[in-house]
Amino acid sequence: MLDTEAFGEFRQALNFLRDDSATEALTHIRRAVELETQNPFYSSYLGLAMARAEQKWSEAEKLCESALRTKRDQPQLYLNLAEVYEGSGRRGDAVETLLRAVRYAQRDLRVNRMLSRLSTRRRPVLPFLRRNNIINRQLGLWRHRALRIIGSEAV
Repeated sequence: MLDTEAFGEFRQALNFLRDDSATEALTHIRRAVELETQNPFYSSYLGLAMARAEQKWSEAEKLCESALRTKRDQPQLYLNLAEVYEGSGRRGDAVETLLRAVRYAQRDLRVNRMLSRLSTRRRPVLPFLRRNNIINRQLGLWRHRALRIIGSEAV
C-alpha cells in the first residue's frame, strides 16, 4: 500500500534535489524512508542526497546498490548510482553502471544521454580539421566500424 505521507515527503525531496538543495532534500527523503523502508526508490534517492549533501560516498553507494538489487529493471536507480560514482570521482564505475542499465533496464533516453556525456571520445582522425568536418566525420565512422570488426574477430 502506498503511504501518502511518505510519497509527499519523497516528492518534496525530489523538488529540492532538482533545485540543487540536497541538504534540504535529505531531511525529507530520510522521513520518507522511515515511513516506507522497503521502497527502493526512496533508498536510492536517499543515497543520492547523502552523496550530494554530505559526500558520504560509501554509504550512498550501498544504499543505491541495495535499491538496484531490489528493482533491477528501473533506469532511474542506475542513474542515481552512476551519479554517486561520478560525484566520488569514479567515472569508470559510473560508465559501467550505465552500461548495465542499457542491458537490464528498458531503453531510456536519460541513460543514453548520461552515458554519452561520461564516455570518452576518440581524437578526430585528422586533428588539423574540426571534429564536425565532413571528412573527419566519414573517416571517424569508418574507423569506428573497422575497430568494431577487429574487436569482434579478436573474441
